[in-house]
Amino acid sequence: MNNLIDITKTFVKAQLAQAEGGHDWFHIERVYNNAMLIAKGEACNLEVVQLGALLHDIADSKFHDGDETVGPSMAWQFLAAQNVPEETIIHVVNIIENISFKGGNHEMKFHSIELDIVQDADRLDALGAIGIARTFNYGGFKNRALYDPSIPPNLNMTKEEYKATTAPTLNHFYEKLLLLKDRMNTPTGKTIAEGRHQYMVDFLEQFYAEWEGEK
Repeated sequence: MNNLIDITKTFVKAQLAQAEGGHDWFHIERVYNNAMLIAKGEACNLEVVQLGALLHDIADSKFHDGDETVGPSMAWQFLAAQNVPEETIIHVVNIIENISFKGGNHEMKFHSIELDIVQDADRLDALGAIGIARTFNYGGFKNRALYDPSIPPNLNMTKEEYKATTAPTLNHFYEKLLLLKDRMNTPTGKTIAEGRHQYMVDFLEQFYAEWEGEK
């Protein structure tokens, strides 16, 4: 089955060749590596974890006018063309459909240890130094303000509000990133998230001090 994983990697690299820097092949590669690390400590279907990690952002709805069906459909067609068993395809598609944060108030309708692993792996890439870099890269991509003290974070957004927000980039730390540490699923994910979370807290402290001219 390693051949399937190699074929999938090649497919994903090609699909994301022109992707925004925070959601490109390197993001997928980091999530894949995170997932492989977390999976070592869990009883799971490793192939499903690998495919889920590789295909989880094959067509992120943020870059497809909010359409959440493009990614799952693309993944299904690709896996079917590789003669992957339907049971595996369904599981991978369920991971893709349920992995994202969606404002934090979204209730998932599917659960599996494989989803837990891939979700933790993806969330780890939203934390720490890389998480900070990705956040500001996307903010620049959307031409958003870095910070505006007059626009407070909205911690009670619906899924639709979360998808449509144009708030300053710094608000995203409070609306998503700082919430992830306590939403990790696996012991390994929780341990790694602790350090990356603290790095972001320290960054924000430095940011505000510089903003006010204190440092």
